[in-house]
Amino acid sequence: MRPLLCLAWCLTVGGSLLYGEQPDATNVRSVQHGRELLLHDPLNPAQWSMAAYDNAWKQWGLKTKPADYDRAFRERYGLHMAPFDNHGLPMGLIESRGFFFTTGFVHNCLLCHAGRVAGQTIMGLGNSTVDVQGIFDELLAADHEPFKIPFQLSSVRGTVDPVSSVALLLAIRDPELNLRRPMHLDYYQHVCSDPPAWWLLKKKKTRDWTGGIDARSTRIDLANLLTPLNSAATIKGRSRDFVDLHAYIFTLEPPHYPFPIDRKLAERGKDLFVKNCARCHGTYGEHWTYPNKIVPLNTIGTDPLLSEALTGHNIDYVNKTWLAREPGPDGKPIRVYLHHGYQAPPLDGIWATAPYFHNGSVPTVYEVLNSKARPRIYTRSYGCEKEDYDPVKLGLKITVLDAPPDPKLSRWEQRRIYDTTQPGRHNTGHTFGDHFTDTERMAVIEYLKTL
Repeated sequence: MRPLLCLAWCLTVGGSLLYGEQPDATNVRSVQHGRELLLHDPLNPAQWSMAAYDNAWKQWGLKTKPADYDRAFRERYGLHMAPFDNHGLPMGLIESRGFFFTTGFVHNCLLCHAGRVAGQTIMGLGNSTVDVQGIFDELLAADHEPFKIPFQLSSVRGTVDPVSSVALLLAIRDPELNLRRPMHLDYYQHVCSDPPAWWLLKKKKTRDWTGGIDARSTRIDLANLLTPLNSAATIKGRSRDFVDLHAYIFTLEPPHYPFPIDRKLAERGKDLFVKNCARCHGTYGEHWTYPNKIVPLNTIGTDPLLSEALTGHNIDYVNKTWLAREPGPDGKPIRVYLHHGYQAPPLDGIWATAPYFHNGSVPTVYEVLNSKARPRIYTRSYGCEKEDYDPVKLGLKITVLDAPPDPKLSRWEQRRIYDTTQPGRHNTGHTFGDHFTDTERMAVIEYLKTL
């Protein structure tokens, strides 16, 4: 059962609250405890031995271990040096004790929810470089585990499947979260999701890309603890910890744009933005507004697979479990909802959150606003320094490719190439900026740098 540990991180794409015990970002003790939990509490038992870390290089096709191994390990899997004491492990991996070995390590929320862009390491930023599939495949192999996960955790670097892993772990839990014989729940191949920035949560009434989860709910996030080695009592008993976690998350603010801004051009862009974009993405400044709008699939036109993977069958089962019995302000349980569409997010700190769309298929804001300019197949350096950032188009520098990845390439190499012709990775839709002239487009981009 060990390879199943902690797959449920996928629901952590926002944050949630326990009604009646709401996070208080002004409560210093709660915030400090939440930060301590996030940085230093593994929350789950170890899923890999320390030997798996030391021997992962043997899966890379090398004859000898790299001299600067910690750096090579981070680069291999798109991880980042922790800006806090993490016992030498990259951010997103954390030491833990387990039943199978005295000391090992497990991944935590920061694997996907802490990133680096233009030379800044940013807490709460989606990790646009992480290779989740490579981490699981190669560390399991390094630990000599034959288990194969029956779906792709990620089809391309920087994205994750936020649906199937939770379904897999819920399938071995009864409605009270006790372990049971596996039941049937749905999961799909090729689901791609780009984790949203955590600092956006404070504006939202509902969250996740489909808006299916009430932003007040904390119980749904306890799915992060569904490892088979946690009892139902253990999972339920950590509710207060998650309140403190989100008290800390609510203190996170969007990072400031690190390059010069043309303020006059930004003012012209603001007018265009308010007239054309604010009805879905809101307004900004001291008196901001956010409509929390879920746009139907036939209107937004972006890749439908993530929305379709949230099946009625799965959601019906979630709503039968303890996770969906949390009382709301009206005394009724807070449920998970099925929406055939995607929630238009707030755009605070948008400059840092490339690539764009729910599946990370569009590398820059310029291409979000000009559908004809979107690259079909491309790769990038997966570097996170200023030289890897495009301050003109606002996003990631890329290299356009003429053909899909060669099937002879390793899976690790194939995941470095974004092929928008593949299921779950289409870059269609959101053509609302196509009517702009290039001059207008650049003005809107300049304004977005200020958010």
